[in-house]
Amino acid sequence: MWLIAGLGNPGPVHRNQRHNIGFMALDRIVQRYWPMGSWRMRFRSETQEFSLSGQKVLALKPQTFMNVSGNALGEAANFYKVPAGFVVVLHDDLDLDSGRVEIKQGGGHGGHNGLKSLDDQIGQDYWRVRLGIGHPARMLPILVIDREQKQQLVLNHVLGNFHADEAKRVEPVFAALADSLPLLLKGDADACRKAVRDALRDISNP
Repeated sequence: MWLIAGLGNPGPVHRNQRHNIGFMALDRIVQRYWPMGSWRMRFRSETQEFSLSGQKVLALKPQTFMNVSGNALGEAANFYKVPAGFVVVLHDDLDLDSGRVEIKQGGGHGGHNGLKSLDDQIGQDYWRVRLGIGHPARMLPILVIDREQKQQLVLNHVLGNFHADEAKRVEPVFAALADSLPLLLKGDADACRKAVRDALRDISNP
């Protein structure tokens, strides 16, 4: 069994925020493979179960708020005895520009509190699908800012809604992930990465 979790914050006020890109990506995946399914509350998460590439999948959107996402996902992983290597986490990443995606297994949390919570609960050996949202310090013409200003700038950015031009860049990422994810679940991470890259390159260079 695989657990696929999107990270974000619950409630309508957060729905279109950059920090919720993990929820958005998971919604597209579920729509692609289980369009008639309905979400139900389990493990302090919205969940759906379906089959993909011959594998049973539990999709989760933790409703515990981002910084303690690991509490909800850890409950599900413990209940089903799913090792971290069969967990896929979709999350926002400030170090990648919007419209970019990277897939890797293991590594540090890089200051992301949602990932830190997951590390504390299930270890670090899970799959991370890093969904770019860009960093505001690179996007704005600010030459010198102190640490406190930078923290506030980042907070405002991740809790802000996607602009229309950003939305156009991230939507193809969701489609590419939905199409390519079965390769990862079959154990071919390299093919999954290549399929995502090829799909996004074809979109940017029609």
